Amino acid sequence: MQISTMSKKFARMTQTKKISLGMAAAGAAVVAGSLVGAPAASAATPAQSGSGNVSSWINQSLEIMHAKGIPGTYNGIYRNLMRESSGNPNAINNWDSNAAKGIPSKGLLQVIDPTFKAYHVDGTSWNIYDPVANITAACNYAAHRYGSIDNVNSAY
Repeated sequence: MQISTMSKKFARMTQTKKISLGMAAAGAAVVAGSLVGAPAASAATPAQSGSGNVSSWINQSLEIMHAKGIPGTYNGIYRNLMRESSGNPNAINNWDSNAAKGIPSKGLLQVIDPTFKAYHVDGTSWNIYDPVANITAACNYAAHRYGSIDNVNSAY
């Protein structure tokens, strides 16, 4: 291979990396900007209803899910919950395409209102921020769409 050909390939690779890094930086800026403008809610913020912690919320949801025949495991729920909200039951996404349509994702598993209403599980709260109701409805949705929350490995 000639040196000039190698230089051109290197230039294209460098340009691609610059574009990728630029897109990543732009995405980070959008996230940072939305967090600054979002209502204050940290992982330490208590849920609006119910009490407990991530582990107890998952276990309560699993009891309901098993009684209703909804598949899922602790590990599958935990993995998705931590990716979606870092365990914050009051998490809200005010920047993605759903938010742009006026229906932001909410709660531990980042469910939108229409999905929560459609997949709500009897015996749980109708409050989308209620940890057990949010987990159980999200798992019910995932079961219908993907077979189980355990099969979900990215935003859903």
